[in-house]
Amino acid sequence: MKQLSALVVEDEWPARNFLVELLRDTGSFGYIAAVTDVEAAREALDRLELGIDAVFVDIRLVDRPGDTSGLDFARSLSARASPPAVVLATALAHHALDGFEMGAVDYLLKPFTLDRVTTCVARLLERRRAPSPSAGKPRLVARRDDRLVFLDLDGMLAFQAAERLTYLHHVDGVFSVDLSLNALGATLGDRVLRVHRNWLVAPAYVRGLGRLDGELILEVGPSLRVPVSRDRAREVRQRLLENTVGITLPD
Repeated sequence: MKQLSALVVEDEWPARNFLVELLRDTGSFGYIAAVTDVEAAREALDRLELGIDAVFVDIRLVDRPGDTSGLDFARSLSARASPPAVVLATALAHHALDGFEMGAVDYLLKPFTLDRVTTCVARLLERRRAPSPSAGKPRLVARRDDRLVFLDLDGMLAFQAAERLTYLHHVDGVFSVDLSLNALGATLGDRVLRVHRNWLVAPAYVRGLGRLDGELILEVGPSLRVPVSRDRAREVRQRLLENTVGITLPD
């Protein structure tokens, strides 16, 4: 199989050089270019003879808090006639959801390791062999152990905030995500419903509404029970009863 070509966009030379070294160590690249900023990256991509297969880009390319110039550049790549695969290679874990929304193939967190980079390259090779049937369809990106997992949005049951972490309850299991409940609610919109300060649920998977020890409880999916706070109870009832036919629960 023809080897891959890559462009690394990273403003810090130690991280840039180390990632280039790791990519070479995988033995899957015939050409690797490395630049420090967006302008140089665009110039490299405009040289058609390079035929870049994958762009590894850091989210922050300007050394100031809040900068997302790399993320903006990654988004812009989809407008190209033959867009390269995008891998976000960064220290900023909280932009993982942005990554999956733009269709990034992977999300490498610093410090990079050869094992993790090798896994990423395997995904790039698989993508070139057989384009995913879900290409273009938004997916959730979550964590399990030391790897990222890409999940169908249609399978999410609920999100739970606990012990300063956010957990995703999905038909495929329980995972952690990098975003807060507020950020998830703003991003996912009507796909989720805030029922408690520590819970978002997917209304499509709510199977029952009842009480346990005086507390309003939702039955979500096959076995998940989610508490509903008193200040949200009326709103939750109304939302769940929209477009339904049957009885109306008393207050």
